[in-house]
Amino acid sequence: MLLKIKLTNFAAFSLISESSIVMLLVVITVFFGILLLLGVRKSYKLKKENERLEAMSTRSSENTDDSYKDFTDGHMYGGN
Repeated sequence: MLLKIKLTNFAAFSLISESSIVMLLVVITVFFGILLLLGVRKSYKLKKENERLEAMSTRSSENTDDSYKDFTDGHMYGGN
């Protein structure tokens, strides 16, 4: 009986109510939800940009017929 009275008094004097805990959890969920949506949006944009760059790279490699040129014949390398 004494334990039940002490638990009731403790619950009455608690500093954080149940509604404030729920409100805090809602705010945290909304915050991380927004971060998740921004991350998905950024990932989608990066995927589209990567596809665009891949297409541009493929077109430029098809148009050029340059063979490999040895760049080590310059004066910095001694020309050996």
